[in-house]
Parts: sequence; C-alpha cells; structure tokens
Amino acid sequence: MGNENICLKVDNNKDIIAYEKEQLILENEEFFKKEKLFSLLGSEVRLKIIYLLLKYEKLCVCDISEILQMNQSPVSQHLRKLKDADILIAKREGVLINYYVNSSYKTELASFF
Repeated sequence: MGNENICLKVDNNKDIIAYEKEQLILENEEFFKKEKLFSLLGSEVRLKIIYLLLKYEKLCVCDISEILQMNQSPVSQHLRKLKDADILIAKREGVLINYYVNSSYKTELASFF
C-alpha cells in the first residue's frame, strides 16, 4: 500500500529521457509562446472572436459586438488583449478599424475549430 505511484521500471529509456530533457530546453521559447496563446484562449469570448475572424477574415468591433450581443467596451478589451499578444492585427480602413488574425497564427488557431 502506498507504493502504487512508484515507477519500478528497471530498464528505463535513458536515451529518450536524455533527448527529451534537451529538447524541452531547446523548445522553451515555443512552449512559452503556446502557454501565452492557451492562456488568452481560455476566455470563451476571445475564442468566439478568433472563430469569427478566422471565418470572415476581418471584422470591426461593432460587428463583433453585435454578433456576440455584448457592449463594445468589453469586446474592445478582449480585442486589445489579443492585439497586444500579436494574435490579432488592427488596420484602419476609412473610419473603421478592422481586426484580422495574424497570419503567423492562422494555421495553429484554425486547428481548434
């Protein structure tokens, strides 16, 4: 009793263990990037915003607010967080500011939907 969580493997995979320890160090920046992405996508509203922008390519805050049935102020705050993380790009087009998913994130984000 109490020993059920102990690994008793005598012949462990030393090569795999050494290789993966090194890979985790080498890929640390990529893990940080993904952690930031997952953290931001932990909000249902931000997930919906990403979904809409992937589907329609560009939308303004007023369109997103109407679709989500939310006030513009909280939607703008979500857009700002995504923009600050470089997940979204904002472009002024006439009097509107349209939001786009940054091309470097499109494929990765599309895999969620």
